[in-house]
Amino acid sequence: MPMPEPAVLVLEDGRRFPGRAWGARGRTFGEAVFATGMTGYQETLTDPSYAGQIVIQTAPHIGNTGMNDEDPESRRIWVAGYAAHAPSRIASNQRSVRTLEDDLEQDGIVGIAGLDTRAATRHLRDKGAMRSGIFSGADAALDPEEQLALVRARPAMAGLNLSAEVTTPRIYTVAARGERIGSVVILDLGIKAATIAALADRGLDVHVVPESTTVEELYALEPSAVFYSNGPGDPEASEHHIGLLREVLRRRTPFFGICFGNQLLGRALGFPTYKLKFGHRGINQPVVDLRSGRVGITAHNHGFAVDAPIGRVVETPFGRAEVTHVDLNDDVVEGLACLDLPAFSVQYHPEAAAGPHDAETLFDRFRDMVIAERDGGEAAAIAVETAPTNGAS
Repeated sequence: MPMPEPAVLVLEDGRRFPGRAWGARGRTFGEAVFATGMTGYQETLTDPSYAGQIVIQTAPHIGNTGMNDEDPESRRIWVAGYAAHAPSRIASNQRSVRTLEDDLEQDGIVGIAGLDTRAATRHLRDKGAMRSGIFSGADAALDPEEQLALVRARPAMAGLNLSAEVTTPRIYTVAARGERIGSVVILDLGIKAATIAALADRGLDVHVVPESTTVEELYALEPSAVFYSNGPGDPEASEHHIGLLREVLRRRTPFFGICFGNQLLGRALGFPTYKLKFGHRGINQPVVDLRSGRVGITAHNHGFAVDAPIGRVVETPFGRAEVTHVDLNDDVVEGLACLDLPAFSVQYHPEAAAGPHDAETLFDRFRDMVIAERDGGEAAAIAVETAPTNGAS
């Protein structure tokens, strides 16, 4: 049996975590972050929100159920690099058609296995997410100082606009399923397949458009509603998307945003955003709905957040708005709602494929908003202000 090839994870503060080569060989760079999900690694890998990031899995065993052709959330693996303590040596699942390492190699994803992921996670929890690199195979033998210099030469995540890297190159449409209630245009900032399916299942023709779409191009599709997806990058670097959203709000088109879309709604309303120390990534974040008092366990992947006052209604250029959801771990804003317009957003992922599914009813709320606005604007405004925003108990 051949000896495993060496690999090392190098952080910008000089901390090093040795391991063995996994996936493609060579070097890769990105922001080192950790993800806490014990399941759903295929969803994580194919979520475009992780573009530009080296993901460290806190769960020690990854790859047990292999990879299949039903669960990908996009056309490829998007993580910049991947790290796990003990990748499974075999894949055992009735739907598995390949191993995890097969797909890492196919998509050119440089990974590292066998490292101390507990120590790496604790370090990032203390110091924060930071630039990093994985060096494997022959590149693992580079001088440590050269490796560190290469890591430090990379741009930080703050200030980066990555939407153009992950968006669809052309418009495509998914037809409504069941009774049709209208159509929605999704601005693809890094959309997941589960989101498209959730909206189509609720009677909406779904038009997915590139992130560079203009106001004129968007409204040429005659949408009943607009949706901003999750995605990578710094919301402060997305002025085009913010300007487009402000026009959507001016026209009173029903709007729903998730994750990156929540941050962009915040900025469109005049709230600043900021970089979190290590972000929220995983499938076990407790979020409270301030209107109902209900707590949901939710799926997250974000490194930026909205800075908005909690517990009071605020006047914005688009009327009244308020924070609707807060993370119970650290009081980060997790949801916004306009009270005079049909628009709301959440910071987490209600479409979480691997679970939890506490927030699925947000798609129902959006459907009801579209119907209410279609049937009468005043009724829609009342629905926005009074509707519960989470189905969890």
